[in-house]
Amino acid sequence: MTRDELIAFFEDLHRHPELSGEEERTTRLLRKALLNAGIELLDPGTPTGVIAVIRGKKPGRVIGLRADMDALPVQEETNLPYASCEPGKMHACGHDFHTACMLAAALEIKRREAELGGMVKVVFQPAEENAGGGVVVAASHELDDVEEFFAGHTYPGFPAGTLGIKPGPVMAAPDAFRIVVRGRGAHAGNPHLGVDPIPAAAALVLSAQTLISRAKDAFEPAVLSITHVEAGNTWNVVPECAMLEGTLRTLNEDVRRGMKARLDALASSIAQAHGCTAESEWKSGPPPVINDAGLCATARDLALRMGFSVKEQENTMGGEDFSEYLKRAPGVFIRVGTGGGIPNHHPRFTADPAALLPAAHYFAELALQRAGISS
Repeated sequence: MTRDELIAFFEDLHRHPELSGEEERTTRLLRKALLNAGIELLDPGTPTGVIAVIRGKKPGRVIGLRADMDALPVQEETNLPYASCEPGKMHACGHDFHTACMLAAALEIKRREAELGGMVKVVFQPAEENAGGGVVVAASHELDDVEEFFAGHTYPGFPAGTLGIKPGPVMAAPDAFRIVVRGRGAHAGNPHLGVDPIPAAAALVLSAQTLISRAKDAFEPAVLSITHVEAGNTWNVVPECAMLEGTLRTLNEDVRRGMKARLDALASSIAQAHGCTAESEWKSGPPPVINDAGLCATARDLALRMGFSVKEQENTMGGEDFSEYLKRAPGVFIRVGTGGGIPNHHPRFTADPAALLPAAHYFAELALQRAGISS
């Protein structure tokens, strides 16, 4: 795939974003390109997505490369000539970049098949944004033999030609919670005849912030954000209940479990003190993304040899279901500098197409070397 062909493929994906679980067109384009190159396809266990496999001629490692495919429900505001044609849908996180990059890497590995001593499986995963696809695809029996996983992700904070590689935790476990505080409704002119859940909910909003500063080790990062508060529907009625929603982000599993328990206990005790009850519901996200130190060193050395600038990527409290693969084998989540400066998930986010071909060459070379170059 030439540079122009790769950029054209990327721009086409960008024009036609598909939300989580809806990546039918993207899947068709990928299957066609891979089959035309003579690449074997495997079933990822999901209606959309695909696993491509290139088998070497001699024994070696089985390496997995992973790209996510889905877009976001965001109205694009970039004014790019290849901006989204789908109202309210946008590749605002760079998954179009990831897909195009790993397709080019797969095609390069296929061209160099004679050099391959092991096997490379390239995973095009649907539904990363709703954290559903990674659980299913990573558990696919087609990936049972993979010994190392590698993935890349656009990073607007680095220019094209820069990779971010860092050992240890680099992405958080993103958990969502919903707490319903139940009281007893009444006329607003006679609040003493009911039990008002709003003061209890307000007290919980304020007290929850102390969990970050007082309920965990100060050297263990965590974020707790209450992002949605709702109660009642009119001005003269004390409501029956108040609802709070938010997210807990952690990099350590022990902190994750402990903070969940503390928030549940805090909600219950504050509600009780106000004569109410509290019900907590959690939706657990994927685990933290933790890069393997040894593989990071290998990935960094190769990047420097190939002429990339390498920086130690910043930790982020965003989540990523690439961690589902790392539960099964070690690996590295690499930041690919794509410039622009506008953060992911923003309606004006862009990814510099100039970063595509160098990144594709890098991931192809990384997979070939880790699988084993046939002599």
